[in-house]
Amino acid sequence: MPTPNPAALEFLLSRRSRPAKTLIGPVPTRDALGPLLEAAARTPDHGKLEPWRFIVLEKPALTRLSILVADMAAGRDLDDDQRQKAINQYANADLAVAVISSPKDSPKVPHIEQVYSAGAACLALLNASLAAGWGANWLSGWASHDPVFRKRGLDLADHEVIAGFIHIGTEKTAPPERPRPDLDAITTWVTE
Repeated sequence: MPTPNPAALEFLLSRRSRPAKTLIGPVPTRDALGPLLEAAARTPDHGKLEPWRFIVLEKPALTRLSILVADMAAGRDLDDDQRQKAINQYANADLAVAVISSPKDSPKVPHIEQVYSAGAACLALLNASLAAGWGANWLSGWASHDPVFRKRGLDLADHEVIAGFIHIGTEKTAPPERPRPDLDAITTWVTE
């Protein structure tokens, strides 16, 4: 028989991301962030390739990225709300971790599995942050998919992409619960 971990299961059944715009300081120190990154690095990783890496963005770096996004937004077909939302994602943040998908050449592990592993690292970091008592949210946005932003903002290699930004801070207001998927509508049982 398996050995249950009811506290872990209860956490997973009740976990709730915190909207990034509601996160304030204080944020985790480097010492407090270390175990969260360690938990994220324990994500499933077929072939032990470590096809991801972390870039910890503190306030000055996030301010720099907000200026870059503002400059880039000027040349895009965005309404004022879309432009401001993209800028605020960085300008109003005190700490975010960019999880970088950095696939490795491998004859055994397909590229897509490595990308999935980077996504799993995002979720692991998000859940570790929430389990440690922080508010956290996983964001992307149009800038994260832009090659100019990736290069100028984070100096990523050509083969690297941003799997997500995990914003971490102190929760100033608890979010309301939101509707969850209807399991019967999304689950198929195959018995033969």
